[in-house]
Amino acid sequence: MNETPTRVYAEIDLDAVRENVRALRERAPRAGLMAVVKADAYGHGALACAKAAQEAGATWLGTATPDEALALRAAGVEGRVMCWLWTPGGPWREAVEADVDVSVSGMWALDEVCAAARAAGRTARIQLKADTGLGRNGCQPADWEDLVQAAVAAEAEGTVKVTGIWSHFACADEPGHPSIQLQLSAFRDMLAYAEKVGVEPEVRHIANSPATLTLPESHFDLVRCGLAVYGVSPAPELGTPAELGLRPAMTLKASLALVKTVPAGHGVSYGHHYVTNAETTLALVPAGYADGIPRHASGSGPVLVAGKVRRVAGRVAMDQFVVDLDGDAARVGDEAVIFGDAERGEPTAEDWAQAAHTIAYEIVTRIGGRVPRVYLGA
Repeated sequence: MNETPTRVYAEIDLDAVRENVRALRERAPRAGLMAVVKADAYGHGALACAKAAQEAGATWLGTATPDEALALRAAGVEGRVMCWLWTPGGPWREAVEADVDVSVSGMWALDEVCAAARAAGRTARIQLKADTGLGRNGCQPADWEDLVQAAVAAEAEGTVKVTGIWSHFACADEPGHPSIQLQLSAFRDMLAYAEKVGVEPEVRHIANSPATLTLPESHFDLVRCGLAVYGVSPAPELGTPAELGLRPAMTLKASLALVKTVPAGHGVSYGHHYVTNAETTLALVPAGYADGIPRHASGSGPVLVAGKVRRVAGRVAMDQFVVDLDGDAARVGDEAVIFGDAERGEPTAEDWAQAAHTIAYEIVTRIGGRVPRVYLGA
């Protein structure tokens, strides 16, 4: 994009992505690093961020859906790519032919990937996922022996290659939570069984961003980093991005669409949940919940305008919201920073998460497709 958009846009600093990947690699020096670029790289742009992460030493890329993985391949991204969220009838053959590592959590998935591998005339690369206590995807311990034995049999006939054994933490963002050690123990047991019956995984992995930052014993051969790659703390309890050695990659900016003086007692936005208590100046920020600004942050979301952090005045609407400048001066076209880097005095994604009673993951990921991304450091 040659010109900066004028309504609302997200600046994505790819140098920050690279710096974050390097910093995370230092936290797990004996393991490889998977940069998770699912959900359009948590709203940052999957293709650009995938390339930046690889340039900084990420040895794997991770996606949730097969379509995300195949889109990377179609765009020319090479190297190891894994995807893990499958449903019956998914594009197994396309993934096999694109050399994507696919996750298998149950016998139905193993059957489908084996059929796809035979149809393609190629060996499928699969990773077996163990449910060690999260209770989402993954194979339960009671079913693990059957799944592993079937995978070993398929490997013996050349249909698949088991490249990994993996799992996912439920509470790694809560250091000391009793489930963490229980899951690690279950993972070691399920891994030991797989290796006993002949599986030789290339990578064993369970650590997500918080475990990468706080739990070295969980690093094994590979750590999977998602939100931390983009410089956002995976949990406020773990520290701010700066305290964790990370730098936010996304700065969400807008240009003021209107600045006007209104009298005391003037209602602002739908429902008049905000009423001016004196003559004041209102500024209109042309971004709303259709762009990903959370309506739940009405009346509390922070915005940097005219040199000060202010709060959304009244309700966030579909396309716009208002801030009360409280007598300070601003002009149409002036910049409003909705969130960015606290080190620059800007509100952060975490600030918006607290205002909306959610998590920072949701704040960055929900920034919608009608918000252009402007890449720095490309």
